[in-house]
Amino acid sequence: MTFRMKSAVLAAAAAAFFLSGCGEKPAEKTAGAEKAAAPAAEKATEVAPVIIYSNADEEAQQAMKNALDANGFKGKYLMQGFGTSELGGKLVAEGTSIEADVVTISTYYLESLQKQKNMFAKLETGFETLNPIPDYYAPILGNCGALFVNTEVLKADGLAKPSSIADLAKPEYAGHISVPDIMGSSTSWLMTQAAIADKGEVDGAAEIRAIEKNAGAHLEKSGSAPLKKIRAGEVAVGFGLRHQAVSDKAKGLPIDYVDPTEGNFTLFEAAAVVNKGEKTNPNAQKVVETIVKFGRTELLKYYPVAIYKGETVDAADKPANPKQFSEPLTVELLQKHQKLVKGE
Repeated sequence: MTFRMKSAVLAAAAAAFFLSGCGEKPAEKTAGAEKAAAPAAEKATEVAPVIIYSNADEEAQQAMKNALDANGFKGKYLMQGFGTSELGGKLVAEGTSIEADVVTISTYYLESLQKQKNMFAKLETGFETLNPIPDYYAPILGNCGALFVNTEVLKADGLAKPSSIADLAKPEYAGHISVPDIMGSSTSWLMTQAAIADKGEVDGAAEIRAIEKNAGAHLEKSGSAPLKKIRAGEVAVGFGLRHQAVSDKAKGLPIDYVDPTEGNFTLFEAAAVVNKGEKTNPNAQKVVETIVKFGRTELLKYYPVAIYKGETVDAADKPANPKQFSEPLTVELLQKHQKLVKGE
């Protein structure tokens, strides 16, 4: 049952309850009752809630909800979370027929879908971003990649702190590292982009294969799993999202982060309005504007990557070597890199 179907069922139930209560004294209908019916008629013409589908983490979804609730949209939207590939699959399969009015997902999905289906509306509000963006989406957060180490395990295992992603392919790190699998985690793509940008497609993909071999049983489908294993002391070194290691270090955990010499690559998630023509929810554009205008302050606390002009982050949150891949990030490019790494 869809969100709107659920709303209709609840409304019907409420109407039935109201009519059953009034049915006992039908002759007592008064002018006052007629006036009371007017607001109900007005409510029937109100704009439907904005349906939001999001691949964002729980913290990001809550930050968006907080921004909407505090700025006029409390009770006027419904948000549902999905995994990135799950939501991407729905968008590919359903196109503009999807129930969602607004979606938030990785920008490489949005760019591929716009190219294939032209399914997102031009945003009415312009946003001053640090880097150029298309006119049909507004970034909400950025995830930056880096290496992690457990300083205590590193010392116990007699290993040197790595300085590059390439170091993880060395024989001495076999069995001591955990990295995400490019077939199951977009976080792994950050590592793959860095390797390919540094060494080219053939040698870069071969390097990632060697790293995955060194990871062995610690090759993970989840982008957050490597850091969890490093926290637990199961491995000494890993790759993942930089801000998570920065946070752990600040808490006093024996975790440190390394900005690899190949560069810190970043993936962004953004909000877009599904273009349904005359059926486009009239509040959808305002929802995107509200999320960006009032949600970024809280989002920056969890994902400290500056996106808009005037935003600042603490020195520790600034990667030493930020880079962007030379080609536009699309689903097709991800699939190409997956095939290169897996040797298909």
